[in-house]
Amino acid sequence: MLHSVPLFSHIPEEKLRDLEQSAVVRKYPKNTLLFFEGDEGGQMYVVKQGLLYAYTDDDDGRQLVLNYLAPGDYFGELSLIDNQPRSATVAAVEDSEVLCISRDRFKHFLSVYPELYDSLLIAMTQRVRELTHNVKDMALLDVYGRVAQTLERLCRDDLEPPKLTHQSIANMVGASREMVSRVMKELVVGGYIQIEQKHIRILKKFPKSW
Repeated sequence: MLHSVPLFSHIPEEKLRDLEQSAVVRKYPKNTLLFFEGDEGGQMYVVKQGLLYAYTDDDDGRQLVLNYLAPGDYFGELSLIDNQPRSATVAAVEDSEVLCISRDRFKHFLSVYPELYDSLLIAMTQRVRELTHNVKDMALLDVYGRVAQTLERLCRDDLEPPKLTHQSIANMVGASREMVSRVMKELVVGGYIQIEQKHIRILKKFPKSW
């Protein structure tokens, strides 16, 4: 499956099979924590099945969801590069399966295929841009705008409709669950989204403001 991951798109498929065969496949039931923010990081992960999320929290237990991770997404590579602790906690939203690639194997692969450095640089640049965009949204948009931007990012046509609770969306946009529930209800009534068993699908373009 690694050939479908953009990070590895320039590597010969037969070599990727070698890397994939050397990786460890692990299954994580729903609500399992893969690692905590601050843990030592010795491997990176590629999502094969399921859905996970990365988050940070404070001493009072309030969460800020940083990202959802679907099949084909990867995470944990930063700790392999700078040898620093994990920058977020990652947990399984639903039963999930991931490929675990060790630091030694990943660094060996980098030495054999240095073009991976270019792919990593591009990927990190994209993540910095996304982070900048998200911070801008949090600072400048109202709750409706933040919810709309989040749904547009997570509910693309090329992805399976995500299964999200109002609380998980609230954790992503920095608002109360009650405010998010109000916005979601209006979007459903207006025919902008469809929710079936918590799976959300966008039906038409959101208005710029509410």
